[in-house]
Order: sequence, then C-alpha cells, then structure tokens
Amino acid sequence: MKAKALALFKAYADNMLPSDGGYIVSSFLDESSSYARYEVVAYSGVKTIYMTEEGLTFQTDGNKIFVLSEPPSYAHKSQEPFRRILKEQIPHRFSELEILTTRNQTKVMVSKNPLMTYGTFTILKPSGINFSFLFFNTPDVFDTIAKFFAATLNKEAAVPKSEAEKASRLVVAGLEKFTIWKK
Repeated sequence: MKAKALALFKAYADNMLPSDGGYIVSSFLDESSSYARYEVVAYSGVKTIYMTEEGLTFQTDGNKIFVLSEPPSYAHKSQEPFRRILKEQIPHRFSELEILTTRNQTKVMVSKNPLMTYGTFTILKPSGINFSFLFFNTPDVFDTIAKFFAATLNKEAAVPKSEAEKASRLVVAGLEKFTIWKK
C-alpha cells in the first residue's frame, strides 16, 4: 500500500515528491501556549522544486488556506488576524474566516476561500516543534487530512476532541474549494 502522507523535507530528500501534485500542511505552533497556525497548500503541474536557505521552493501555481487556533487566554483576540505580529498572523480578516468557538472557548478559524499563489511558493523549513507533511492526492485525501487535523488540533491546540473533528470538516470544506485541480 502506498503511503498517504510523508514528512515533506524527507520526501524531498528521498526524491518522493509527486510532480503531479499533492497537499502540504505546515504548522507554526507556539511553544508556550496552545496558539497554533497552519497553512495548507495544494499544488499541481510542478516545473521544478529546489531547496533554498528558507525552505523548499515550488515553481508552480498553488491554492492555500489557513487554519488558526486561538486559546481563550490569547491577549489579542479582538485584533484582526492579518494585523497581528508576524508569528501569529494569517492574511485574513475575521469576515473572511469560518469561526468555530469550542466549549472551552478556544476559537478555530479557517479560510472561507482559498488564496491563489502564482508562479512560485516556498514552504519554510520547520523548526522546533513545527512540521510540514505532504499528503498524496489519493481518492481519500480529504478523509486523511480531516483525521490529521482532528488529531493535531486536539493534541497541539487543546481543542476538545469532538470539536476538533468539527473543525477538521471546516478545513475539508476549504480544500473542496481549491481550483488547482480543475484546470
């Protein structure tokens, strides 16, 4: 059975990145709280992939959504996500996000609509507790990503399990709007 997901930089080192595309999930976790940011990028039709000092650069178009999990103790919760300090920022206003408030008052925010990246995009090398995974574009990729987000939101962002599953469905709803596969 073919793998459904691999660590992105290991897949690159092992020459296992599919040029016909896939989904890349990168995390940006706060080591001192449960504040968590994720980027999900889909790509297809790669011209080249190369390593830079910052990370892996893909020469192709892509679609991208963002996921933000904000703990109830977060001091800047009224500040629009695009105005926050860089390590806590996503390029959206509240009105551009689906927002799920959990029973423990954690807020999970997911892009309502994907952003398009034209020409190239770079996936930053993970550091500390962060990660980047490649999900292969298999028929059940959305189920695989949903299970992944349900688990990581629960474990890394302290989202209660049943609500992490709800939040993962918001992520899949965002992925279903990607146009990268509809060329």
